[in-house]
Amino acid sequence: MFSDKKKEKKKDLEPSATQNRINEGTKLKGDISSTGFFRIDGSVEGNVKTPSKVVLGKMGVIVGTLICDSADIEGKFEGNLQVTGTLTLRSTAIINGDVIVGKLAVEQGATLNASCVMQNGTSKPNTESLNISKENEPSGNYPFDRQQRVKKSTSETQEANR
Repeated sequence: MFSDKKKEKKKDLEPSATQNRINEGTKLKGDISSTGFFRIDGSVEGNVKTPSKVVLGKMGVIVGTLICDSADIEGKFEGNLQVTGTLTLRSTAIINGDVIVGKLAVEQGATLNASCVMQNGTSKPNTESLNISKENEPSGNYPFDRQQRVKKSTSETQEANR
């Protein structure tokens, strides 16, 4: 009884060979979820979710959220983009928003105006725990800080000369 339900849920999450196409001139508002491949040449305002590949054609536009395995973008995307595999940005691509990606390939001419986090299938890192700004840095030695290495080598040289 319970095993049948688990099989149904797993079946829904697996990518399929079916293809979904939104042609040029088509405008959709709302959320789209599918297990198949997407080719979008029209306009989508909303969320698109698939465990498969999404191709956004030259005339294609997505405003919203895109969650997929891999994406090949030639058109315009605005919003939150989460790609577990490879995100390929063609020369005509325009991306605005937030991007979380496993791998990134960018052709010359593509526009990427986004915050980008690269990960290997793990959850989004907690950026609040990272002390990136100079104000939050504790005082101490940073072996990769060039200025501190120069100071250290200068002081060691001066001590050796005494």
